[in-house]
Amino acid sequence: MSLAKLRVLLVEDHGFQRRLGLRLLADLGIGDLHEAADGFQALDLLRNLAEPPDVVLVDLDMPGMDGVEFIGIVAQEKLARSIAVVSAMEPALLHTVQVMAKASGLRVLGCVEKPLTPGKLSATLALYESESARAGPTVAVEVSAEQARDALARGEIGPWFQPQAEFGNGKVIGVEALARWRLADGRMVPPAVFVPLIEEAGLVDELTSLMLVQSCAWLTRWQAAGTPLKLSVNVSANNLTGPQVADRYELVLREHGLAPEQVILEITESSVMSDTARGLGMLARLRLKGFGLSIDDFGTGYSSLAQLSQIPFTELKIDRGFVSGAPTQPRKRAMIETSLDLARKLELKVVAEGVETVDEWQLLASLGCDFAQGYLISPPVPGEQLPDAIQRWRQTHH
Repeated sequence: MSLAKLRVLLVEDHGFQRRLGLRLLADLGIGDLHEAADGFQALDLLRNLAEPPDVVLVDLDMPGMDGVEFIGIVAQEKLARSIAVVSAMEPALLHTVQVMAKASGLRVLGCVEKPLTPGKLSATLALYESESARAGPTVAVEVSAEQARDALARGEIGPWFQPQAEFGNGKVIGVEALARWRLADGRMVPPAVFVPLIEEAGLVDELTSLMLVQSCAWLTRWQAAGTPLKLSVNVSANNLTGPQVADRYELVLREHGLAPEQVILEITESSVMSDTARGLGMLARLRLKGFGLSIDDFGTGYSSLAQLSQIPFTELKIDRGFVSGAPTQPRKRAMIETSLDLARKLELKVVAEGVETVDEWQLLASLGCDFAQGYLISPPVPGEQLPDAIQRWRQTHH
């Protein structure tokens, strides 16, 4: 989709600023333009449109209904495909509003700082096109808990792999296994849809075991073909309470001719938070056997420091929410710098998730991050496509 095909709504209470914005948007070739002088008018317009606009550009400081309240209603009623904040207010407030909008389920393209210019508007609107191209067409897929259970039993849910590359030389050194479910008609069921169904059915341990077995099989194939890699697999700490878990995981690796040192178990903060003393003991046993332990989505939970002090982690993963936009957002950069400093003091390796732009790569490299994972390198791919994905990355950047 080109900029000219975008449907855009500008919500701005100041008459001159609104007219200037509309003129700049028209100069960019956008013909399907709508305007509103306040939040109430904008909501009336949105509720009566045949289909939601692609982008809503909204000022925050408006009388009657401010932009924060307006964005909340837009998210709740699903009245727009994405939003961008237009404001001259302090960066901390703008960052908070963007995080709030994302948490409400809205795509957030970022912030357009006033005064508006063609360059600022085109750069922000171009993000809609690039994100849409990357995500591909979205098709609603509805599945039941019973279908998810059957798919897991039949092995239809399995691992796709996203490469991790060293910042120092760009070499791919590992992969993260991510659960994917492709239906017989070719449609993909999003993990956000099927994983909660599996959790509700109490089948997370079965999913983890299946992911580990299938991923180890691929790891063995790549190793035989001359591509030795480390493997990261997501694990819920709530399932690490049985006395035989560590032995069972080790046996899976031995059966594939692999060693525990080749596998990193990624544990999310939320699952660690509810862990028991027995679970902590199991994590210690896994580390004793040689497995790496990674704290996933670091900084998004409420007890990061407590978990780091309790568990023998070997790796820290910086959440994509801090990486996205970090080159231009000082608060995100500060969070990354603090995380890296803490990791160095604790002698942990650091993986930055969600690296999608060259600017993000360069920033993280300059700050001393160890490894990158994200669409800049490759999206998650099936096992048979991984060698080609690695080759494409090599040819593009090395």
